[in-house]
Amino acid sequence: MNDPTLHFSRRKFIRLCGGTIAALTLGQWPSAEAAQQRAAEAPLRQKQHVAHNLRGGLDIQYVRQLITRDPAVSRTIMWQADELLGSVRVEYRLPNAARSLQTEASYDFFTGADRSFYIYSSTLTNLTPDTAYEYRILCGSYGTDWFPLRSAGRSTCRGLLFPDSQCIDYNCWRKIALLAATRNPDAELFINMGDLVDNGQAQDQWRAWFDGVNGICEHLPLVPLMGNHEAYSLDWEYCLPRDYLHEFTLPNNGSSRFAEYYFSFDFGPVHFTVLNTQFEELDGLRPGLLDEEIPWLRQDVRSSSKPWKVILMHRDIFTYSDQPDGPDIGNIFMPIFDELKIDLVLSAHLHTYRNRGHIYNHQPADHGPVYIVTGVAGDIRYPDIWINPTFDKVVAPQPETDNYITFEASPRQFDLRCFLPNGDEIDHLQLQKQVKK
Repeated sequence: MNDPTLHFSRRKFIRLCGGTIAALTLGQWPSAEAAQQRAAEAPLRQKQHVAHNLRGGLDIQYVRQLITRDPAVSRTIMWQADELLGSVRVEYRLPNAARSLQTEASYDFFTGADRSFYIYSSTLTNLTPDTAYEYRILCGSYGTDWFPLRSAGRSTCRGLLFPDSQCIDYNCWRKIALLAATRNPDAELFINMGDLVDNGQAQDQWRAWFDGVNGICEHLPLVPLMGNHEAYSLDWEYCLPRDYLHEFTLPNNGSSRFAEYYFSFDFGPVHFTVLNTQFEELDGLRPGLLDEEIPWLRQDVRSSSKPWKVILMHRDIFTYSDQPDGPDIGNIFMPIFDELKIDLVLSAHLHTYRNRGHIYNHQPADHGPVYIVTGVAGDIRYPDIWINPTFDKVVAPQPETDNYITFEASPRQFDLRCFLPNGDEIDHLQLQKQVKK
């Protein structure tokens, strides 16, 4: 399991595959010529940005709900604009109610590598669990249309989960996101497992990503994970994930150095712990992430009384063989997951769907966490380069296409299903739990 001759990072693996495969097939670490070609094609790929017109003629863009630590009683609303807006706030109420509440919005002027704009954020508090609301954004005496918002319940959780959505053409991402949302109108949140975009500092890609979830993220709370591509600069060097951290206001983790890099939240009977696995990219820029994250993980999971404990992490525990990925991702985290009695570990990064079943003490088992690599929701594929027969219980049909996942949890049962774009179900996981009375 620890043979050093087989232990190599994804970056090294891609380099070994050769420049043509890396640029054209893997979509990783492209040459300067390939990067220039992508930049040249960007205006052609980019869709018209979605804007919500305020009746005074001011436009705001990309209204989105963000997950909070307890979405049963709170919700963060964000949006952005190309100009400074005055007297900005969020109004919310029960549907069509005569009375409403308002909260002021804070703003940040963000100067990215290729674009500058204003990002606004407002958190609604004291919501009643499992209750329908509506909200709108006000600027002076002008306002948007009303958007639906439903606070989380305490006993159930129904969600959509998307693997890596990085694309060359984000129409692929928009198609799979809209298909999943249309087929699952009762979804209560959606999760994107990292590598949301191909290059974390390219704002045309971020805007294309937001265009893809137009009509979804206004009314479903978003859970965005940080992937390794969020920590790449425009010249494909490691960098701090500034764009990601500005685009999303996320639950507080108590860290002064890595705020919002990792976090957790409850939804119904599930406690979700979102880990950051980007040590390779970040250690040379801001060391100490892992040293902070491990004690936080133990404290976070042990302090939760929810019946289901689910880990969300971008990098997988294995690389393209049976060996732990990156800087010992598997060797570091798998014993801790065993110790904490984690029920389910969901990862991404490899652009393939693999259900490994229960793994305990690094071996296939009939107990312990269930490990699932969630697939791919973009148009970048890694064909025919990785099969793990030791652990794979279910593998997506080959050659792989994009996919999405639905999940539903009650205190006694957790159901997860994986679907292809045509609606075919390729996997169904059902976990049962005895709940103490």
